[in-house]
Amino acid sequence: MRRALVSAALLSTLAVVAACGGSSSDNAGGTSSTTGSTSAASCSKSSLELATPGKLTLATDNPAFPPWFIGKKADSPWDPTTPPTKKGYEAGVAYAVAKKLGFSDAQIVWKVQQFTQLFKPGSKPYDFDINQVSYNPKRAKAVGFSDSYYDVEQAVVSYKGSKIADAKSLADLKDAKLGYQLGTTSGDAISETIKPSSSASVYSNSNDVVSAIKAHQVDGIVVDFPTALYMSAVQVPNGLIVGRLPSTGGQQEHFGLVTSRGSSLIPCLNKALSELRSDGTLKQLQQQWIAGGAPVLQ
Repeated sequence: MRRALVSAALLSTLAVVAACGGSSSDNAGGTSSTTGSTSAASCSKSSLELATPGKLTLATDNPAFPPWFIGKKADSPWDPTTPPTKKGYEAGVAYAVAKKLGFSDAQIVWKVQQFTQLFKPGSKPYDFDINQVSYNPKRAKAVGFSDSYYDVEQAVVSYKGSKIADAKSLADLKDAKLGYQLGTTSGDAISETIKPSSSASVYSNSNDVVSAIKAHQVDGIVVDFPTALYMSAVQVPNGLIVGRLPSTGGQQEHFGLVTSRGSSLIPCLNKALSELRSDGTLKQLQQQWIAGGAPVLQ
């Protein structure tokens, strides 16, 4: 029997826009971190140091999937090289932050930034990237991070009839063949939390991860929880979520907006996120695009 049922509200959303996703927590989009101050600099639009003067340049990966970005078709990835929509949680956050900074939709430029290229040192051709990037100290040595716009958990996706479909604990995953996307914190979750007896398979992008689980090359894949809900409900035939993984070392994993290291924009991004958290915008976007639940495996 499926370990995690997608809620009726989620299925309704999927039917309309293929949007689904993560935690239904009341954290209103995440908690503040220590990645930057909100009061260190003026955040007036004219004082911002931008990649292109007068424009706010944003970036994300391509493809970018629901519930983060929603394409023109309900079952298609969003292509940032075409006029972008505001559908999806990260799309909504990006436009809301831009508005707080004083930019109209017409003053926003989108670029494609592959996830695997995000952490190369040096200046960036964009002002911030939004692409489910989890903060960690190692990454912060190469790039800048805003405070959290979403607190996240990792989860295990499988399919009906797999050897782990009925797993109820981390111990039940010990002999599983697992997979994850290169460069993501899902690999850390596998090695540090699940600690399987065999090495996990690594895939270069999200499409390859989905192909692997669809072909039953692995028993399960580890991805962030919102993505797990979409994959299990839409992308993987007879898909299911085995469960969520507990936080490692008591640290809450969270997504941050990514900038060039030392960017003067970080305090202003943090200020915008703080206001969006306080006025309920982040919570509203979560309720609109992210729903569902699954047990935490211990």
